[in-house]
Amino acid sequence: MKLVLLGTGGYFPTSRRQTACLMLPEIGVVLDAGTGMCSIGKHLQTQHLDIFLTHAHLDHVAGLTYLVNLVPRDVLARTTVHAQQLKLNAIREHLFAEAIFPVAPPFKFAPLVGKCPLPDGGTLEHFPLPHPGGSVGFRLDWLGHSLAYITDTTAATDAHYVRRIRGVDVLIHEAYFANDKNNIAASTGHSSLLAVAEVAAAAKVGRLVIAHIDPQVESDDAFNLMAARQIFSNLAIGTDGMEIEL
Repeated sequence: MKLVLLGTGGYFPTSRRQTACLMLPEIGVVLDAGTGMCSIGKHLQTQHLDIFLTHAHLDHVAGLTYLVNLVPRDVLARTTVHAQQLKLNAIREHLFAEAIFPVAPPFKFAPLVGKCPLPDGGTLEHFPLPHPGGSVGFRLDWLGHSLAYITDTTAATDAHYVRRIRGVDVLIHEAYFANDKNNIAASTGHSSLLAVAEVAAAAKVGRLVIAHIDPQVESDDAFNLMAARQIFSNLAIGTDGMEIEL
């Protein structure tokens, strides 16, 4: 199975990166709906979509408004947006308020409760992450393979989520900051590269890919990959359009 990174930036889109969106085209699963959703039509392979949201900040949900133009109407009728109930309420009340977006959402909303079955017989489970306004992380397991997606939280080896991602084949983890000057990561609810590498090592994951990168970082050379790889060697910086075999 293939994971496609449609948006690997955070906060606002740039010419280099759209905001948070990942897709498993073969099973019609999307993780977060940032501006990276603008590419979803190119990768659509199913007659349905299940979109799982980590939280309701705009850089993770704005792409929901794109769907009416990018996805066929019959697929939209079989599309479900999954998130915590309070986040769904905020999206329906505000993002889809008539004064902001006058087209009623042509898809369903479903609250995240327990383990969610995936179309291939796998499961998706969610767990809380510390972040202003609240966020959740995801772990997906199927047919002996596993994937975790952690964004909008502060990486630490003693964080509760570390045990939930232990041993996954691929970890997609935010590293908004290339370094952590003045403890800015913790003060903003985000992560820095070296701390994320430490989490990957502690959780004994197979591979680490960095996403949700500060849009003001003009070059990936800002990340000290040599130092990070001394902590966890199988590490890469995610880029829009990157495809990862799972």
